[in-house]
Amino acid sequence: MPADDLTIAGRFDGLEHLFPVRVYFEDTDLSGVVYHANYLRFMERGRSDMLRCAGIDQRAVHEAGEGVYVVRNIAIRYVASARLDDALIVVSRLRRLRAASVDIHQRVMRGHELLTEAEVEAAFVAPSGRPKRQPARWVDAFVPLVWKGS
Repeated sequence: MPADDLTIAGRFDGLEHLFPVRVYFEDTDLSGVVYHANYLRFMERGRSDMLRCAGIDQRAVHEAGEGVYVVRNIAIRYVASARLDDALIVVSRLRRLRAASVDIHQRVMRGHELLTEAEVEAAFVAPSGRPKRQPARWVDAFVPLVWKGS
């Protein structure tokens, strides 16, 4: 089956994007729990899939030389540990949309249990590394997805 025919792993449930993650041996440390930095990887995958599900083609924009998203700021809080073979869900929602950046709240959950949460500011930058307005079509895709709650 061609790669283009593969189903995207994540999906939107209302305004929240849900991205499943399985914990593999490589994700754990010597104590058998997920190494703290791997939660950042799980969240990155969740954000990337959220963009894809919203119709945003990061690769095409990058290849056209328009720019890319970079993490400008992240605040993360660890609550509980995941372990080998746990089935996790990365829950992402857009909190705020600005001309050159977007704020995303993310949670890593095991069932109904919160393991980790983060506030992420992703800035759109030109190939020079300078901040740049996000493509208008991306802003249009984001507007209906911005969380209006607290």
